[in-house]
Formats: sequence, C-alpha cells, structure tokens
Amino acid sequence: MYLGVIADDFTGGTDIAGFLVQNGLSVTQYLGIPETDCDEDGPDAAIISLKSRSCPAEEAIKDSLAAMKWLLAQGCRQIFFKYCSTFDSSAKGNIGPVTDALLEALDCDVTVMCPALPVNGRTVYKGYLFVGDVLLNESGMRNHPVTPMLDANLMRLTEQQSKGKAANVSLTIVDQGPAAIRQAIEQLVIDGITYAVPDTLTNQHLVDLGEALVDLPLVTGGSGLGMGLARAIVRKHRLSAETSMDAGAPPGGKCIILAGSTSVMTNAQVKRYIGKAVSQKVDVARCIEDAAGYAGEIADWLALHEKDENKLAPMIYATTGVDDLKDIQKNFGAEASGAAVEHFFSTLAKLLELAHYDHFIVAGGETSGSVVKSLGVEAFHIGPQIAPGVPWVRAVDKPISLALKSGNFGAEDFFLSAQEFFL
Repeated sequence: MYLGVIADDFTGGTDIAGFLVQNGLSVTQYLGIPETDCDEDGPDAAIISLKSRSCPAEEAIKDSLAAMKWLLAQGCRQIFFKYCSTFDSSAKGNIGPVTDALLEALDCDVTVMCPALPVNGRTVYKGYLFVGDVLLNESGMRNHPVTPMLDANLMRLTEQQSKGKAANVSLTIVDQGPAAIRQAIEQLVIDGITYAVPDTLTNQHLVDLGEALVDLPLVTGGSGLGMGLARAIVRKHRLSAETSMDAGAPPGGKCIILAGSTSVMTNAQVKRYIGKAVSQKVDVARCIEDAAGYAGEIADWLALHEKDENKLAPMIYATTGVDDLKDIQKNFGAEASGAAVEHFFSTLAKLLELAHYDHFIVAGGETSGSVVKSLGVEAFHIGPQIAPGVPWVRAVDKPISLALKSGNFGAEDFFLSAQEFFL
C-alpha cells in the first residue's frame, strides 16, 4: 500500500478517491476504521473516512491516530490527512490538532498544508485561499453553520490551531518545479517551520507538488494534491493498476435525492431541480419534535408518488438560504437543529432502503455521513466521476449506489447529471 488517506468526513473521502482512481491507483474506501486487515492483494491506496471535521478535537485526534495505526499496519508508506478544499475548521481545530498529532506519531519535522483544487476554483496565492475570484472569507463559507471561515490566510489559520509556525512557499518557487519545492521545504525545516503552505494556481502546480512530496511521510490537504501524488506514485513505482470504475458504476434503480447542505452551490442545485421532479422541503420544527416519526411520514408521502410518470428521482431537502438558516438557528439552536435534521435523514434513508430505494444522491458532508452510517455501508468501490471530486460509488457488501457530494461541489445541474449515468 503506497498511500493511506485519513479523510475528516465521508464526502471528503469519496472526493479524493475519485482523483486517485482517475490517476492510476487502485483504491478501497472504508467508512470508519476496518476491524480486519486488507487482503494480500490489497489496493494501492486505502481511504479511511472519519467523521472528525467538527467533533471535539480530542475525539478527532484519537480517531485519526487509530486510522493511521491501521494504515501503517497494512504496510502503508505515506499518510495523507485529507480535509476540505475550503479548509473547514474553527479557531480551535480540528485540522491543526490532528496534523500535530500525526506529525508527532510519525516523528516528522514538517508537512504541507495544501487545500488547493483549481478545477473547482480553490487556489492559493501568497498563502491566501481563494474560492473562485474571492477570498475564502468573502465566499459563501463565511456563513457556514458549523465552521464559518472568517480568514483566508492559511498561515494564520494554521498557527491559530497548531503548535508550530507556518510559512508560504511562494509561487516563484512552485513555478520552478519539484526540485525547487523540495529545496524550499528543506530550508523551512532549518528555519524552524513546521507547516509549508505552497501557492497553487494550476493542475500543473499540483503535479509538481506531488512529485516533490512523494517521499514525505505525512502530507495534508485537499483532493487536488491527491491527484498529484497519485501520478507521482504511479511513475515512481511503475504501476499499471486497473481502476475499479466499472465495479463502482451505478446500475440503475430507485433513486432519491437527499440534500442537507446549506452551501451556496447546493442552494443553487436545489433551486434548479425544483419543478423537475417531486420535491419536499424538510420542516426543521418537525425534526426537533419527532425526527423518526416525521421521517416515517415523508417515506409514506414518497410512496404515494411512486406511480408518477416522471423518471427523475424525488428530492427531500433541508437546504435553505442564509436568512432562513439564521432564523432556524435562532429559534432552535445551531447544534440542536443540525442534529435533528441529521437524525431525520438517517432514519429516512433506512426506511427508503426497506422500500427498495438503492440509489442515493446526497448533498452535504454531515448528511452523507449520517445516511451512509444508517445504511450500514462499510466500504465501497469507486465509480465514474459525476463532477470533479464527486464519483458514483457502489457498496462492497450490498446493492447500494451512492453519490456523496460536498456542499459546494458540482455544477447547478448536478442532480440531473448524476442520474444521466443510468436513465
């Protein structure tokens, strides 16, 4: 096993899995830490998806170290701590504390912080993270209900959460290629810097970073760096692995869309889809009152519409705009309302599986985690990409296909394009 990925949420795991498979590595993704070892002919890369993005830092550290221990026991040569391309975290964590714990456990002096994903508009310049043409703190992420991002400076964000010092690897250096990048990082170690933040504007920068970092015991970042590392690993070890895309392709069946994200893009995707198929907005008050009972009512409501001639999947969505979200959080509390909606979606997913739904399109990392856990899926094959960072996946041990989408990923027609694979 050449690469072991510790992802801080479920959609983050599928995000990087798609890039690794596309660039030549065989991949198995696990939902949580496996209880048994890999087979002898195991994958080139294994991904362990945790739910550690917004839990208490101590819990995130414990789970991440346990994941690392399992990966190293499989003979893994490099650890990749994967987080969102918008660096989702709070002033207290969890990216910094987890990175520090992994560095200490691996006895490393330095790592990189590289959330860039240019294909989705996430770039880094002078150490500042951009979303499209605006700084991170000027994007929709400033209103995130759990991890609002109020600063775009990755060095400051990292040092707020971590024990060491961070420094930028400038665009001038990155433009010079792998050798210059390696030399710059070696100098940062001499200067007492623990976290290198490379400027990254293009896919070529990611390819060069992958080449430069292929022997670093620990790297951290988004799925874009995974693409660069996969190419470097394939070249270095002369791999010719066949991908698992065919095994992960959705065969077609009863499909449902469950949208829990309140991101700007998911709002646009929901708006685009309304009117094209049966849809129902989630009543948060009902979730607070009785999430399980309310889920049963929605399942019954969906059953009444199964004979509709429209072949497009029905949609159940808790997605809402900024003002409505603020009202919900004011009335019910951010934590309580979020937990109630997650409970609703997890219960609904299980009821729908019993009703023979076998294709689930899910928007939002927290929602995806709840749905996958409820369905009892423990590992899956990676299929074709619907959009950059969002592949179809198929459960290893049951006939269920999933498209697990981070909130801001995909184009406005994502819910439609996801179904084009089997309609």
